[in-house]
Amino acid sequence: MQDISSVTQTGRLTRDAELKYTSGGLAICNFSIASNKSKKVGDRWEDEAHFFDCVLFGKYAESMSRYLTKGKQISLQGELNQERWEKEGQKRSRVTIKVDRLVLTGGKSDDRQSGGNQAVTAENFEDDIPF
Repeated sequence: MQDISSVTQTGRLTRDAELKYTSGGLAICNFSIASNKSKKVGDRWEDEAHFFDCVLFGKYAESMSRYLTKGKQISLQGELNQERWEKEGQKRSRVTIKVDRLVLTGGKSDDRQSGGNQAVTAENFEDDIPF
């Protein structure tokens, strides 16, 4: 049986999305979200923020990047991807979410945004995602 890496997350963008292009012309949109989780500390509940780096590819990235602004609430589905590299002789890694489906859940906040809960999925775009 093949292993499955799947994640569903809702949170708010911690910064505006950043759209870049590879030398081959593939669009890559990077952004981060923060999700709060309540935990009990003594006899009271406190919110604890968890931060997640996310990435979109291709036409999907180009289309969605303008809607992904700081503070906007979104829900997403995707898969976990571990990036590995070496810096100054030290092996490093980080886990990102490769987004396959994204829902704008924060409602209409300005003229650039489509209001309501609008789902846009990677299947709507024909670009090949590099992994």
